[in-house]
Amino acid sequence: MTSSPGTTPGPGTPDTSPATPGASPATRATGPGHGGPVDAADLPRLQRRISGVLIASQMLGGLGVPISIALAPVLATEISGTEALSGLASTAAVIGTALVSLPLAALMTARGRRPGLVVAYAIGTLGAALVVLAASVKSFPLLMLGMAAFGAASSANLQARFAAADLAPADRRARSISVVVWASTVGAVLGPNLSAPASDSFAGTSIPQTAGPFVWAGAVFVLTGTLIAVFLRPDPLLTARALAGPDEQSRQGRSLRAGFSAVRASPRARLALLTVAVSHTTMVSIMVMTPVDLGHHGAGLKLVGLVISGHIAGMFAFSPVMGWLADRLGRLSVIGLAAGLLSLAALLAGTAGGDHAQSAAGLFLLGLGWSAGMVSGSALLTDSVPQPARAAVQGLSDLTMNTSAGVGGAAAGLVMSQAGYGWLNAIGAALLLPMAALALFTARRHPVRPAPAKGVSS
Repeated sequence: MTSSPGTTPGPGTPDTSPATPGASPATRATGPGHGGPVDAADLPRLQRRISGVLIASQMLGGLGVPISIALAPVLATEISGTEALSGLASTAAVIGTALVSLPLAALMTARGRRPGLVVAYAIGTLGAALVVLAASVKSFPLLMLGMAAFGAASSANLQARFAAADLAPADRRARSISVVVWASTVGAVLGPNLSAPASDSFAGTSIPQTAGPFVWAGAVFVLTGTLIAVFLRPDPLLTARALAGPDEQSRQGRSLRAGFSAVRASPRARLALLTVAVSHTTMVSIMVMTPVDLGHHGAGLKLVGLVISGHIAGMFAFSPVMGWLADRLGRLSVIGLAAGLLSLAALLAGTAGGDHAQSAAGLFLLGLGWSAGMVSGSALLTDSVPQPARAAVQGLSDLTMNTSAGVGGAAAGLVMSQAGYGWLNAIGAALLLPMAALALFTARRHPVRPAPAKGVSS
């Protein structure tokens, strides 16, 4: 299953990325949010600078969520007085991430990446403050509201990967996305380890210690939003539109409705949307129940932590490799790789029983398969729709991904209790069949035109 690197979509869904110097009549980008004219010849330097800002913001912003999310169930138990409601705090954050996806996409479509990301981190900061207030007054409804708003910061972290692709050449688009995904490793690894110091820092104060990490998270989100507001200039999305030509600067084709239409019109966009959603849902559904299964087979907390750490390493640490493969071998090839890795992960994890080494291998491959699906699917989605509709389609992607994963994570507990961990993995593997079949069908029925070897596709 192969496709050309930096593929161009089929009829009706042209890739209208900013052109290389001399390839488009629009060679200078101007307008609100640009901070001055930009020559197309400056794109490589500009892309490097924007990528650097996004990587820094991802390292910082990606730290805020893991600092506090680990203690959210504990805080929910303290406030509600029952463990039965402990999982609702994390669920509220996932729902918030999904709900903010389309409004955030609409804002980015209208005003650019920078305002959208700043607003998302501001909402996340407000959410952190509401959680702290809820902990102080012991209000469970206020905690749920705060956690839902807190999820906006996760949505900003997800959207940053698409901002990295706005000005990237078509043959390096997947790598640009993957580097920003890789930057999440810092937060994913350090965040949970900072939960204890963040809690201890409020010992003896009026703020409950379990709410302390949310104070830290709010401060992190403020810093991240400020970093983006000051340094993400010129705005990558607005610059890409201006360099693509006068037609892309109009409002026509930039609505959320146009985004839905773009997905319906492009088989490759539908495949990309399915890839991201299925990869994420399979990963979340299996991952959330793995600590429970390990506990059933005698694993202690230290071993569980090591297995999950290996899983996180698979998710983020190797994403640049997946980006390189997606650019060199093609998006569809890496989607096939994602299906294979996730299937093998489900087989290993689901049949491990008390073999903890096999469980660890399965969870590592689960993270690796997620990385392949997320990077290749995100790049293919960006390739497959017209430039004006990209922000709307990308928001739709995150909405679909988080909603399906939320449903999958909730259903995983039911499947685990009724049928067991092995059947949960079998169902996760079965979810991959439509993705693999659609990828094969798309490769055969919708061949692509090769993109230029260098520069940005027109």
